[in-house]
Amino acid sequence: MRGGDLLAFAAGALRGHRLRTSLSLLGVAIGVSSVVLLTSLGEGARLYVTGEFALLGSNLVIVLPGKSETTGIVPVAGGVPNDLTLDDVEALRRRVSLLSSVAPLSVGGLTARFEERSRDLTVAGVTAEWKRVRRLELREGSFIPPGDPARAPRVCVVGAKVAEELYPGRSPVGERLRLGEEKFRVTGVLASRGVSVGLDLDEVVLVPIGHHLRMFDRRSVFRVLCEARSARDVEGAKTAILAVLRDRHGGQEDVTVLTQDAVMKTFGKVLAILTAALAGIAAVSLTVAGVGIMNVMLVSVSERTREVGLLKALGASRGQVLHAFLVEAALLSTAGGVLGLLAGWGGTLLLRGLYPDFPVQPPVWAVVAALVVSVTVGLVAGVLPARRAARLEPIVALARR
Repeated sequence: MRGGDLLAFAAGALRGHRLRTSLSLLGVAIGVSSVVLLTSLGEGARLYVTGEFALLGSNLVIVLPGKSETTGIVPVAGGVPNDLTLDDVEALRRRVSLLSSVAPLSVGGLTARFEERSRDLTVAGVTAEWKRVRRLELREGSFIPPGDPARAPRVCVVGAKVAEELYPGRSPVGERLRLGEEKFRVTGVLASRGVSVGLDLDEVVLVPIGHHLRMFDRRSVFRVLCEARSARDVEGAKTAILAVLRDRHGGQEDVTVLTQDAVMKTFGKVLAILTAALAGIAAVSLTVAGVGIMNVMLVSVSERTREVGLLKALGASRGQVLHAFLVEAALLSTAGGVLGLLAGWGGTLLLRGLYPDFPVQPPVWAVVAALVVSVTVGLVAGVLPARRAARLEPIVALARR
């Protein structure tokens, strides 16, 4: 039997049992599509995090109050013997020459009101440097002015959605906005940006950080984003920041200083493990599909015993019979794999349509691995039935009913 004859024989056998073939195809397709979809989510999460941090530039150093006891990203709760104050921020600005920008942040929730309209939202306390560090753009107006945070004017910058909901059909620039019991004058509107590094910039109000700390009765800032002058200065800036704050806090190293590269590497490792775990979970369904193919092929051999006997009586060798059934199993698993890839790709397109800001994308290795594994599973599952068919003696096989 030539290659074309083997394919024709296998295809004819599969067409002869359409329901059984369809169920086997479905099992393989579900397994492959699960691998594609789940790894797409993991890869999408990695690309999303990488893209968000890339928007912050490449020379970022993050300072958080509290000392991390692990290699994680956030410090342990409750371990903050000293606050990270605006005086500390000013000391970093003056004493660490490797930094080009020092941008503190304080975050809280309040009710914003304008005339009869109101809504609950996030209020962030920032300085003028925040615009540069976060790569923010204004749709109109101006940002918070530079200067001493303690003497800053009562001005604010609103997100795009806040402007649309509280000031429909008009420009908010120059208008008054009540935040809790405090009144601020709107000087600018942020360009629409969506959620960026955990903060929805469309639904936020930015105020001078000095006013923010007084409004919420706080001394410590939430975190400080520092930008080194160049990529070569990042590690030196980190060391200098720790030295300055250790000196100011009585010799205690009670802050966590993270570089952007370290954060991205940590996220990368976590998400790589997550993606691999998701692929492993999905691969279980491929294994189940392989067991299904084996059962189908065993039943097929049992039902086609006389057919095998006739082939051998006509001169087919053991090897040819073995190859015929292996080709049938491979054809079944390959067709199911291709259908699974198409279904998985369709699922990723659907997710992209539903969540356009989330970069759902199947990694190339997962697509290739899913198809290769599906074919391999089919071949392995077909070995036992194929060997059983090849060992049948023609006289015994023809005598069976």
